[in-house]
Amino acid sequence: MRFAITGGYVVPVDGEPIEGATVLVEDGVITALGTDVAVPEDTEIIDAQGSWVLPGFVEAHGHIGVWEEGDGWAGDDVNEMTDPNGAALRALDAVNPDDEGFRDALAGGVTTAVIKPGSGNPIGGQTAALKCWGATVDEMLVRQPVSIKSALGENPKRIYGEQKKLPSTRLGVAAVIRKALLAARDYGERKAAAARDGEPFQHDLGNEALLSVLNREIPWCQHTHRADDIATAIRLAEEFGYRLVVNHGTEGHRIVDLLADKDIPVIIGPLIVNRSKVEVRRRGLRNPGLLAKAGVRIAITTDHPVVPIDFLVHQATFAVKEGLDRETALRAITLEPARILGLDDRVGALKPGLDADIVLWSGDPLDVMSRAHTVFVRGKRVYSFDEHTGKGATVSPFHAD
Repeated sequence: MRFAITGGYVVPVDGEPIEGATVLVEDGVITALGTDVAVPEDTEIIDAQGSWVLPGFVEAHGHIGVWEEGDGWAGDDVNEMTDPNGAALRALDAVNPDDEGFRDALAGGVTTAVIKPGSGNPIGGQTAALKCWGATVDEMLVRQPVSIKSALGENPKRIYGEQKKLPSTRLGVAAVIRKALLAARDYGERKAAAARDGEPFQHDLGNEALLSVLNREIPWCQHTHRADDIATAIRLAEEFGYRLVVNHGTEGHRIVDLLADKDIPVIIGPLIVNRSKVEVRRRGLRNPGLLAKAGVRIAITTDHPVVPIDFLVHQATFAVKEGLDRETALRAITLEPARILGLDDRVGALKPGLDADIVLWSGDPLDVMSRAHTVFVRGKRVYSFDEHTGKGATVSPFHAD
């Protein structure tokens, strides 16, 4: 299938905006972009005049499909809170593609989401990047695992403290993480020795996952809010040598020079929520701007369903209002989350070779009055907004529908 989007104001993100550019798509991939693109005669033309054309947004930290809205315990698969070390767990195995959150994502211009286990365990499990449209997770999959999710602070100490077991304190949480990583390191040495000597070896799913972190194949996504917890996250990362990505980072601005000096990226958010617990009491819309101004690479997250995923762009807008550079805000929901999590070979910008996840907006997406009116995922038109009825419609991926 081949089509060309013509006449729009194209914002590639990884490059300067181009008025009246053409984006050529073939078999779900962008093949050309610019004002001098040669469009073959048998190409479908989509007139985008008057629209802004952008890459689909990337949600760097969400729970769509594993923490379903309105389904109570039946749709809650975000935390396996029976073992502090959940490294063997995969978010991918619990995602329901029919979660309403995926339809909300498309309406908000979000086409890719990194789905993560929750923060109830010191080690929550493996994360996965999915397209926000498809009948099965296998069809939606971009990459798995993207990272390992871990948590410091109030959540794990509360969960296990209520069970009267380790860890019920911050030092207990750090000890559980350290013990698991040491065990994985020893496991890796035994595995290498067995391979060298031609001996049989009993594999372990959790240790295999942690080895991928220790070998720097995937990053460690660390749920952490308070400045002292962020410092603990850095301490652990330097002790074991893995790639750290701070998630939430509510008080990151208080130690911003440390984060900038060590080039540790922050997936910051959710931003438009109440101060529901002690460790988020310094939550503020100024914080993304303070981090970015100091040179910290940032992505913005809704932590869906904490903030509805279709409000991702609004969080960026509010952060701009409170001091974040406009271009940085747009990159924080497109290219930066893709780069931070190693997905920029597929998503995050408009350029040849990347997936044709393209969104046509009625105007500047950072204007709260603009809306996504046409959404393509891998070159397939999956969402359209009807101005006459005032309603959006998502193409169902399910045959029976």
